[in-house]
Parts: sequence; structure tokens; C-alpha cells
Amino acid sequence: MPGSVLAVDQGTSGTKALVICPERGVVGTGFAQVRPRYLPGGLVEVDPEELYGSVVDAGRRALAEAGEPVAALGLANQGETVLAWDSGTGRPLTDALVWQDRRAETVCDELSDHADELRHLTGLPLDPYFAAPKMAWIRRHLTREGHVTTSDAWLVHRLTGALVTDAATASRTQLLDLDRAEWSPRALELYGLAGERLPDVVDNAAHIGTTTAFGPELPLTGLAVDQQAALLAQRVTEPGTAKCTYGTGAFLLAQTGDGARRGASGLVSCIAWRLGGHTSYCLDGQVYAAASAVRWLTGLGVLTGAADLDTVGATVPDGGGVTFVPALAGLAAPWWRGDLRGSITGLGLDTAPGHLVRALCEGLAAQVVELADAAATDLGTPLTVLRADGGLTRSALLMQTQADLLQRPVEVSALPDATALGVGVLARLGADPGRTVAEALPAGGPAAVYEPRVTADEAAERLARFRTAVAALLAGSPA
Repeated sequence: MPGSVLAVDQGTSGTKALVICPERGVVGTGFAQVRPRYLPGGLVEVDPEELYGSVVDAGRRALAEAGEPVAALGLANQGETVLAWDSGTGRPLTDALVWQDRRAETVCDELSDHADELRHLTGLPLDPYFAAPKMAWIRRHLTREGHVTTSDAWLVHRLTGALVTDAATASRTQLLDLDRAEWSPRALELYGLAGERLPDVVDNAAHIGTTTAFGPELPLTGLAVDQQAALLAQRVTEPGTAKCTYGTGAFLLAQTGDGARRGASGLVSCIAWRLGGHTSYCLDGQVYAAASAVRWLTGLGVLTGAADLDTVGATVPDGGGVTFVPALAGLAAPWWRGDLRGSITGLGLDTAPGHLVRALCEGLAAQVVELADAAATDLGTPLTVLRADGGLTRSALLMQTQADLLQRPVEVSALPDATALGVGVLARLGADPGRTVAEALPAGGPAAVYEPRVTADEAAERLARFRTAVAALLAGSPA
């Protein structure tokens, strides 16, 4: 029976590592910052060595703080971040193109006639957010050498020597046949990637290999894309409930069970996890800029950091007529208009920092409502509750705004680092295959529950203002 595990969440702006004990919870933590480069034209890239170094540093710090041995390692990844790397040495051949990067728009434009075919085959719309367009762009413009993969495959190879990716991460590439959970020859052909040696697609909980990167030899037994790991940690294992992670972006996922659900609402259909060869599916919606929008306001001097959201927001009673569509990296689901830029309307000489903060919180929450409504449409039933995790859940203002606009309770996770917790569960399952998911999940309820405090009519009025501003952006004119 495995004891504590080391769970590592390699994210966009940093890597968080937890040592998780089944009885005592988190007994060690570590963090290492990552610094993506945001360049003109929607380019976002990062040094791959910085990603790997952050994994090792955060993991070693968590182990040092815990001061006790661990039985296994779990690794969560960013999902759609890609790079080319040398298959012999493991050395990066390119920078890593981060999931927010838009340079592969040209690849998507050329494949526009095949958009419906790709969506039916893979569950994903044609958009440079996903891995395949970036992989094709790298092959056309940077190098034909080595492997081109998502960042997880490279990290795992550096750690263990294995060439694998988990089923959930593979389903985020637009190269996986969603129903068969195997690489699609047709999708590879369309992207010009038919000759690539792709990683083997493995279960999310399985013995992948061993590593000594953190000191002692550890088996790697859990792999997941970040949002699906958080979905598991939030106990969203049956249809009807959804979770939203408020990190660099905001990501809402809803379980659909044993079958892939391809709706018309604009959400993505992908694999939640594959355990013991059995595949579960989910719907996924994205907000490209959440904490990154907060950092943008911080850079302007409106805030000193995310911890200021509630303090600055409390200086005014409402948004003062300001409407903020925080499409600072484009609009994702359900619109899929990555080319759009954000808007702030309703400004006046009386507009104060607090109004901008409240308008940002309302803009983020309104986008999540759009995702929740789309999920309910595809599922054929309203969501009963939203479970929230991620760093921005520390803002009571944002969470209350979310409950108000959603008109549903918002349950905030007791552990903001739900992604690491989820991949820790997978590591435990991979190390002890006889254990059930229910047995591996930690006990405990939410840290807080936010109930709606406004009427349905007021929520509808506020959402209507946001939708009017979005419609103006889509029409190409100011609101």
C-alpha cells in the first residue's frame, strides 16, 4: 500500500509541487517560477529548460520540507504547450510555444475547409490554441529534426527516458481519434505530420518508468493534463456537476461519462481520463485570460497584485457602469475568436480603480456563465453546482460575483492546488492498481460555499450588458 506521493503541477507561470500523505494531507510544498515571454502578434513562448528546471526545483523543495520518503510521483502538464526536441539527447531544439500562442493561425486558415471533419474526428475546433497547429508550424518554420510533442512528453522523457503521453493530454492535440483514443492517421495527414514518431498513449494511472531527478529513485505512476487532474480532485466523476479552475486562464469542465458528447454549443469534447483501459469523457470550455488579466491590471498600477482584488473592489459599491470584456488573449469557447482584443466601455471621469476591478471580476464571471450555459445545453440538463479551484478563488469578490451571475452555488475547494491533488490521486492509483478512485480521493468538503445574493432578473441584466459588449466586439465596432 503506497504511502505519501510527490505531485508536481507544471503550469504556465510556475510549477507547484506537493507531498501528499493519505492520512495527514499536504506535508510538503515547493514552488518555482516560470517566466513566459509575451511578444507582439500574440506570440507566447518559454525556455523549455526553465520548465524542466522548475519541475526539479519545486519537487526537491517539497520533498525537503516534508522530510519523509515518498512512494511515487505524479506529473500534471499545461496541455497544449509544444516544442521540438532531440530524440537522442533530450535537448530542446526550439523554444516551447505556450498554449496561449497564436502564431499557428496561418496553419488553421489553410485547413479551414477541413474544420468540420477535424472537429468530428477529434472533438476539437480548429484553433491555434491546440497542439497540432503549433506542431505543424514548428515543422514548417523552425526544424524538421527530432520529435515535436506536447511539453509533457518531453518532461517525461527527460525524467524517465520513456516516450509517452497520457490519453487526456493526447485528446488536447487535435491528433487523437476521440472515440478510439488512438492517434488518427487522417488528422496527422491533414496537418502534414504523418511521418512523426508520436508518444505512446497511456492510461493516466500507470507505471511509466523511474527517475532520480529529485534524489531518491521514484516511480512515475500518474500523468494528466492540468484541468482534468483538477476535475478528478474536485470529485466531478458523474454527469451534472462542473468545476472551474481560475488560474492563468479559467477552465470549466463538465463530466459526460462513458461517451464523447459532441454538442453544437462551442465547447470542446475531450477525454477526462483513462483508467484501467476505461475512458471517461468531458466537455471543456476556456477563458484565455483570468489571472493573466489581473496581472495586466497590476502592470497598469490599478492593483499591487491578485491579493488586492477584494480590497480595491471594496472601495466602490458596484462597477459604476463600466463593462470589461477581458479578451486580452482573444475569446475562446464558445465564440472561438482568438483574433479579438478586449474592451472596456462605460468609462467616465468618475471611474476609479475599484470600478475597473469589479468590472474585471464581472467580465471573468460572465464568461464562465457562458461556458456553464453551453455545458448545460450540451448535457440537456442545467448544472446544479459549480466547484471552483485555483489561485483566484482566494478572492471573495470574484467568487461572489460568480455565484450571483451563475445563479447557482459556487463551492470553493479547500485546496486551491486541485491540479496537484488530482495528479497525486492518479499517482496513488498507478502505484496501487487495486485501489478504487473513491478510495484514492481525499475526504473533505469545500472550504466555502457562495450562494447567489442577487435576483435572477438582476443577474440577467448584468449578463445582458456583457453580451452586448461581446456582440460589439464580434461585429467589429465599439459598444
